Amino acid sequence: MVVQDSTDAGDARVGVRLEPFLHQVGGHLSVMKYDEHTVCKPLIFREQRFYESLPLAMKQFTPQYKGTITVHLQKDSRGHLSLVANPLKENRGPFKVSTESAAVALWQTLQQTTSGSGGAHPLTQWQLAHSLEERNGFSFLPATTLLRSEFQLNAQVSSLVEDAKGNQSERRSFNPWGLQCHQAHLTRLCTEYPENKRHRFLLLENVVSQYKHPCILDLKMGTRQHGDDVSEEKKARHMRKCAQSTSACLGVRICGMQVYQVDKKHFLCKDKYYGRKLSVEGFRQALHQFLHDGTRLRTELLEPIQHQLRALLSVIRSQSSYRFYSSSLLIIYDGQELPERTPGGLHSQEAPQMTHGISAGGLTKVDIRMIDFAHTTYKGSWNEHTTYDGPDPGYIFGLENLIQILQDIQEGE
Repeated sequence: MVVQDSTDAGDARVGVRLEPFLHQVGGHLSVMKYDEHTVCKPLIFREQRFYESLPLAMKQFTPQYKGTITVHLQKDSRGHLSLVANPLKENRGPFKVSTESAAVALWQTLQQTTSGSGGAHPLTQWQLAHSLEERNGFSFLPATTLLRSEFQLNAQVSSLVEDAKGNQSERRSFNPWGLQCHQAHLTRLCTEYPENKRHRFLLLENVVSQYKHPCILDLKMGTRQHGDDVSEEKKARHMRKCAQSTSACLGVRICGMQVYQVDKKHFLCKDKYYGRKLSVEGFRQALHQFLHDGTRLRTELLEPIQHQLRALLSVIRSQSSYRFYSSSLLIIYDGQELPERTPGGLHSQEAPQMTHGISAGGLTKVDIRMIDFAHTTYKGSWNEHTTYDGPDPGYIFGLENLIQILQDIQEGE
């Protein structure tokens, strides 16, 4: 879709209509898709400063920072709300979003369906249901159980993600968390800001763009989650969450997950509420489930994941004064198994190049990335309240326990 940036009179630039990012598994800020290789999120200056001063050793474990863009809210003639970005200088040409996009189709249908329901606000009528959480943590993702209205659910929604037999198509398979965050963000913009208000977004690498069926585990790292700048009330709330979850005893807890099930051809999803309730044993079982494709345990992933986690651990230990409060760690692999190895040892599709995330032996592609640095502090950071000495002990504690649990799974314990 090509849309015109109409906020400036006479401005002929082509705007980029942002899509909800359907592979967002955690967090509370809406992550949007800018193009195939780029996502964006609302700008937080502390996070921008972190990316701009990132130590070289950490760059392989963080998304590539691509700058910032200006975004504004736009409503079309049918009342559909969307976020439109001014394109980057190098992207002045027309930018098209496929009309087959599940994100755009689903979001527009939700708005169209609810806009005719008695005049209520099209954004506030819809809520993503947490009823799946009551059914063994989370199950499959039929739209009829993911989305509900205070009035009624239009049958059109199901047609976007299911075929005539009620089976979910691979290309329509998505995680509901991103739509929930997107809905909340647009609602907040509509209620708190004037219509023509400009917003700044952070542009980052889409770290799952290379995967056909990205399996993603979002882990909240460390024994402490509150930043130095939060209120006493928020500090107490975060401390309670840590004390009541595996953050306290393991230094890590699950904040979101999607695993492609090859037998069902859709994603199995869990959210942060599920992760908060897990015991230590439940956390171990969830890690096992993250590596299970519905037919078998992907044991070939265990060594390369541990290899990258140990490399990250070495980097974190070398970073004095950094405290990664409330940041997350993503573990990513492709739910679509790679083809058979070539005689030279590499998979045929990987032989021409070595990309980030391939294990030392070049056999299996996985990726480890740190994200979410809104509360990260370090010597020289903007508006710092406290300066710390040495590496982050809570983050290191979480990494060490994570590596040990994965090793136990590998050894069959």
